[in-house]
Amino acid sequence: MMKTLFLNPPSFDGFDGGAGARYQAKREIKSFWYPTWLAQPAAMVPGSRLVDAPVQDLSLDDVVALANDFELAILHTSTPSFYSDVKVVEAMKAANPKLIIGLVGAHVAVSSEASVLASDSIDFIARNEFDFAIKEIAEGRPITEVDGVSYKADGRVVHNPERAILHDMDQLPFVTPVYHRDLVPEDYFIGYLMHPYLSLYTGRGCKSRCTFCLWPQTIGGHTYRTRSPANVIEEIAQAKEMFPQVKEFFFDDDTFTDDLPRAEEIARGLGRLGVTWSCNAKANVPYETLKVLRDNGLRLLLVGYESGNQQILHNIKKGMRIEVVRRFTEDCHKLGITIHGTFILGLPGETRETIEETIKFATEINPHTIQVSLAAPYPGTHLYDQAVENGWLMHRGGEMVQDEGFQISSLSYPDLSQEEMFKAVATFYKRFYFRPRKITAITLEMLRSWDMMKRRLREGVEFMHFLNAREMTP
Repeated sequence: MMKTLFLNPPSFDGFDGGAGARYQAKREIKSFWYPTWLAQPAAMVPGSRLVDAPVQDLSLDDVVALANDFELAILHTSTPSFYSDVKVVEAMKAANPKLIIGLVGAHVAVSSEASVLASDSIDFIARNEFDFAIKEIAEGRPITEVDGVSYKADGRVVHNPERAILHDMDQLPFVTPVYHRDLVPEDYFIGYLMHPYLSLYTGRGCKSRCTFCLWPQTIGGHTYRTRSPANVIEEIAQAKEMFPQVKEFFFDDDTFTDDLPRAEEIARGLGRLGVTWSCNAKANVPYETLKVLRDNGLRLLLVGYESGNQQILHNIKKGMRIEVVRRFTEDCHKLGITIHGTFILGLPGETRETIEETIKFATEINPHTIQVSLAAPYPGTHLYDQAVENGWLMHRGGEMVQDEGFQISSLSYPDLSQEEMFKAVATFYKRFYFRPRKITAITLEMLRSWDMMKRRLREGVEFMHFLNAREMTP
């Protein structure tokens, strides 16, 4: 077995790694997700090491210093961070020319040929689901014989046959032992989750067809492939013993509630363990299921509302009706389930009027906290193809993020400019949070807990710095 480094490369200050997948920009408050997509193959390679440079505040020099300690290095990359990550690859190769370096992630899965050719220091890229491909390479199998990888040979790019998609997800080992070995839970923060928290996947893929969503259209697919409830419960039981300090477990599946009977079965098992947990959900879970989840430890749902305009939801194939969303949200409020709602500005059909409609919608349904993003047309998505076809695309790749780390609009419409969409994000945040009702709710939350008081005050300072820095951005 080759001595293998799994690396989440360094980036700009505040870059959060994003849901294990190198999100395109820094957040409005300090946020760090677990690098689960790297931890999974790391769990399959004995003696490996997982290094999360953004979280551990490691510089390029710090990472390069590791190069001579390993024979194989696997780096997770993304469209916005790709060229920065290539510089890391080249510096590591210069320090240790014998180091075999491979890249993984949605970007190289979609742009495999260009990725391989981006630098002579890149030995291969692993497309799509890469867990077993990396395991085979680490075991010493020649790259030419590994399905699902691309590499250079005689000046041209060779694409090995596609690797069969994994359906028996119980074949994957637990990631929590890798977390325990290489990571520190206290280093990971998400504004809407309790601290410290721990996140992992119980399945891959999503049945929804949202045109902007990267993972189902590139790596995960549109079939929700899941670990068995017993397997999930066993890992959480183990994690509870390994990490007694963890206050909340988060299931990072695209849509954990895609399979309601399974979600209820897992919830009952978690209830027996007495843990607090949260997950991603679509805004259509029936009241009866929500109650089962709540009664068995569910605290929070992360819900992608995207827009308050029905036509935009149709345009992006969200498969959701506003009246269903309102009823679901009311049910959560009745049951005491906290909601972190995510919204996207600049989706096809967006106008000044629909932005106003979405802001009003958000204040009416009143999730506890929100995240507002700009539509990001990633290569490999239907939104990207639409943007190219219609002449909406203004930026590609690394240009999705400016030097300070803020996400910028990559789209522009005839009646709605990039600048207007960029400024609308701050307007949305201010209109949502600077309301008497919301200020009162957050104040009461702080008064109930000294730890929450300290945390919200810190986050408030970070949030104001975020807004002020955006306003100074040209």
